[in-house]
Amino acid sequence: QVQLEESGGGLVQVGGSLRLSCAASGRTVSRHVMNWFRQAPGKGREYVAGIRWSGDSAAYADSVKGRFTISRDNAKSAIYLQMNSLKPEDTAVYYCAAGGDSRTGARGVNYWGKGILVTVSS
Repeated sequence: QVQLEESGGGLVQVGGSLRLSCAASGRTVSRHVMNWFRQAPGKGREYVAGIRWSGDSAAYADSVKGRFTISRDNAKSAIYLQMNSLKPEDTAVYYCAAGGDSRTGARGVNYWGKGILVTVSS
């Protein structure tokens, strides 16, 4: 089992920044690619970014490339999403996820966090 808990969401103005954190625990957590997804009101859950627990590679959706940065802290078993230059269309519930990638999308995810709301006001 893997447990995921997000924190750091909230209300921010257009052009502002937020940093989301995901505390990951569980015996098998290191086996999974870690991802961030988001779901805007009335829309499906979409891939945002992903990272492995080892190596330097990270992946991003085109919609956030150049604005968002995913990172990890292996010692703390934590995943982060630094979000800069936020836009109203970034408003969504953001989910930390274990498993899956940009190709499989949400159907490839093995574990989900409960999600945290990010609201970007204009």
